[in-house]
Amino acid sequence: MAKTKKVVQFTATDIKEELLKKYPPKVARKRAKQIMINEATEAEPAPEIVANVRTIPGIITMRGCTYAGCKGVIMGPTRDIVNLVHGPIGCSFYAWLTRRNQTDAGTDGENYMPYCFSTDMQDQDIIFGGEKKLEAAIQEAYDLFHPKGIAVFATCPVGLIGDDIHAVAKKMKAQFGDCNVFAFSCEGYKGVSQSAGHHIANNQVFTHLVGENEVAPEGEYKINLLGEYNIGGDGFEIDRVFKKCGITNIATFSGNSSYDQFASAQHADLSCVMCHRSINYVADMLETKYGIPWIKVNFIGAEATAKSLRKIAEYFGDKKLIDRVEAVIAEEMPEVLAVSEDVKTRTNGKTAMMFVGGSRAHHYNELFQEMGMKTISAGYEFGHRDDYEGRQVIPDLKVDADSRNIEEITVVADEKLYNPRKTPEEIKALEDAGYEFKHYDGLNPDMDKGSIIIDDLNQYEAEKLVELLKPDIFCAGIKEKFSIQKLGVPMKQLHSYDSGGPYAGFKGAVNFYKEIDRLVNSKVWSYMKAPWQESPELTGKFVWE
Repeated sequence: MAKTKKVVQFTATDIKEELLKKYPPKVARKRAKQIMINEATEAEPAPEIVANVRTIPGIITMRGCTYAGCKGVIMGPTRDIVNLVHGPIGCSFYAWLTRRNQTDAGTDGENYMPYCFSTDMQDQDIIFGGEKKLEAAIQEAYDLFHPKGIAVFATCPVGLIGDDIHAVAKKMKAQFGDCNVFAFSCEGYKGVSQSAGHHIANNQVFTHLVGENEVAPEGEYKINLLGEYNIGGDGFEIDRVFKKCGITNIATFSGNSSYDQFASAQHADLSCVMCHRSINYVADMLETKYGIPWIKVNFIGAEATAKSLRKIAEYFGDKKLIDRVEAVIAEEMPEVLAVSEDVKTRTNGKTAMMFVGGSRAHHYNELFQEMGMKTISAGYEFGHRDDYEGRQVIPDLKVDADSRNIEEITVVADEKLYNPRKTPEEIKALEDAGYEFKHYDGLNPDMDKGSIIIDDLNQYEAEKLVELLKPDIFCAGIKEKFSIQKLGVPMKQLHSYDSGGPYAGFKGAVNFYKEIDRLVNSKVWSYMKAPWQESPELTGKFVWE
């Protein structure tokens, strides 16, 4: 009679010890501070986690570089600004349509996203300098397209050789007269992750674009949607819902965005922040300079979407909008609930792991909860402590040497355009009623007690977690997709959605329910065997033997 394989039940402490066991002592001590057993409760403060620190040399991280955060994340989804990369061609190719940001060309038909613009630096440019080549490339882009704006992005070699891209951009802008040319010092090595690139992009967009358009767009209930990148069409679905409610979205930072959207952002009456990590800087600057308050929202998940719409309506306080929002929710939810109840019969009790970006692991936790699934471990690639523990820790954060590499711009109230959208009395009345401005609790409070939260997860730890906890699905990015699938676990990309989406809003929730249902209930994963599982021993010989 065959022996029954004993199933070992690991505690969270056991799992943390297993993850650290293989590391040298010094590395284990460092990583231990980034692996946290969640003990957050309403009565207890969230445990401290170390985040936004350099990846330990030798560890295969899932992070991207500063350039990827600036060009690929923030500016990549913008359709009518020429994004010119000053560097070797590989950097341009890496950030070219890899995130599946969708767009429509608008009434003017301007859409440069399908193009890959690069100065294609060669050895001689590195040795003798590439500023003349950059000038020629800017001139060529202007002659071909006559865009409203040309953005120049620095890559690692540009920073090392000292090309002054800002001087070149300033010169070409003055020469053209009708084209805004500006640059980003976003060399890949400049920060510990792509988060540094987000910050750099925020600063330059705010400095060079926001406030350019003096004429206010028409519409009621004007908002900015910050930190939404229209991956897989998410932004289209959110805009559909906004339009149905009568909410005017002045500018999205930066999914399906345009030059004029950025330039008109100061005309909004409220900023709604989706991805806290990548865009909270602009939210703060818009409030400081123009008096536009901001709130945290989440349109990932049907319940989260309904909650966010009600939050927007409550801010404006107009009964017409409040009633319209309730009518839209009542119209959209029956289909969502029908699919949810059906899917729950097959997904209830299943488990997920998520290691994505700087807010997505938190946002998608709500979607999995709507399906009756449990997130047993999660974390961010480029999160900061406030993304885990909430914004209340910001005053206690220490600025390290890496953070000082990022320029801090000084923003003050505009003498002419500063206009607080609410009086202090109105703000206080909303807050007394439980309304929260400029507030984010972070990931930890929404994770179950005893769950494992890991910052900057690496390849080894990902495979070890799967081995120990055996989740029903693992969500992360392209770099880990195939190694996880080889372990016999379905892997869903939440950076670029594979070929799926949208997952935002009401229709997006339905799409997500159905796709996750198919993934976690497919039998194909039980037949998956990696070559080393079939033949664990590798043999070989020299060619001359």
